[in-house]
Amino acid sequence: METNSYLDMELLRFSTAGSVDDGKSTLIGRLLYDSKSIFQDQYEAIEESSRRKGDETVNLALLTDGLRAEREQGITIDVAYRYFATPKRKFIIADTPGHIQYTRNMVTGSSTSNLSIILVDARHGVVEQTCRHTFLSSLLGIPHVVFCINKMDLVDYSEEVFEEIKSDLEAFSSKLNVKDIHFLPMSALNGDNVVNKSKNMDWYQGSTLMYLLENIHIGSDYNHIDCRFPVQYVVRPKSEKYPDYRGYAGRIAGGVFKPGDEVAVLPSGFTSKINSIETMDGSLAEAFAPMSVTITLEDDIDVSRGDMIVRENNQPTVSQDIDVMICWLNDKKMILRGKYAIKHTSNDVRCIIKEVKYKMNINTLHRIEDDKEIAMNDIARISIRTTKPLLYDKYTRNRATGSLILIDEATNETVGAGMLI
Repeated sequence: METNSYLDMELLRFSTAGSVDDGKSTLIGRLLYDSKSIFQDQYEAIEESSRRKGDETVNLALLTDGLRAEREQGITIDVAYRYFATPKRKFIIADTPGHIQYTRNMVTGSSTSNLSIILVDARHGVVEQTCRHTFLSSLLGIPHVVFCINKMDLVDYSEEVFEEIKSDLEAFSSKLNVKDIHFLPMSALNGDNVVNKSKNMDWYQGSTLMYLLENIHIGSDYNHIDCRFPVQYVVRPKSEKYPDYRGYAGRIAGGVFKPGDEVAVLPSGFTSKINSIETMDGSLAEAFAPMSVTITLEDDIDVSRGDMIVRENNQPTVSQDIDVMICWLNDKKMILRGKYAIKHTSNDVRCIIKEVKYKMNINTLHRIEDDKEIAMNDIARISIRTTKPLLYDKYTRNRATGSLILIDEATNETVGAGMLI
């Protein structure tokens, strides 16, 4: 029975960002260690490693710094993922690099996150990197942002320093679209306010980071209003037991579906009613995002991969001319009037880049309108025309139906990640 309860536990995906040496690795190491999510032999290995390096204390950053070796060998620095669980929740951490040349890594690492932890060094306050990461978190539609004011031990656990940095962050964040913001004073090195309450900062009455991660409400992060079911696969067993079975398998991208609901299938516009909703464990009375299910309809209508099952009176935008905020991921620059393949939900189409409207300066948030050349790590607003209409919502409304990737047809490389406007 225990395995089931573990599988049924809610999963929180969060990313960490911050300048170099703000203590991201130490923070993750401290979270894993204090929440008892590492094995004794792992701890002994980093203890031995710390001793060899002459560190006075056990360097918890070594738990995640497998990447340092990559850096020394000159290989691409990528996003490091760590998995751990507490009795309340399962977690996936995306540890994203801080430099501007790794903007694309932060975009890929954070695009599926529920929550973003942005580290700020208490000695330096809000720096360029802080603004950049906050802007990217806002752009990527991450619902919850936690600013961890780290290294409080180096400023004598001063409440004034914390309050000053907090008000600077509040002023900057007010310009952006971030729904839920938290501020935490901590020392990852000493464990203050990471898993255990700090005795050094009794002036802080808020929760620890671990309490926040375990209890923050993420159920409503998904769009449960607009019903969206992109069809990934048509199930036709044609067996003796199921000679006429026809089901549509996929992952719900929004809304709540129930048997008996009247639905429309796009792009054809045919209507029907849901006959049943099925999973490996049997039939369901209702299903919602982000569940993977198979839906059967009462009428035998033509439905194929890339189609979308929606409510009749609540439909996505259907268009071939689309504006996109794109993060360019490739060494080769974007080609204006160039042709690219697109993957959007379960749909594969092609497109042409019609226009570059502006580029973002992600440090100042200003628009650059006179430089239309899009290179790696650039973020820009572009307009594209697709070979067939896309069924989409704005990214701010639904991250699943509002995002796409651009693919170079010659090399099959993913060259851009886009958010539909």
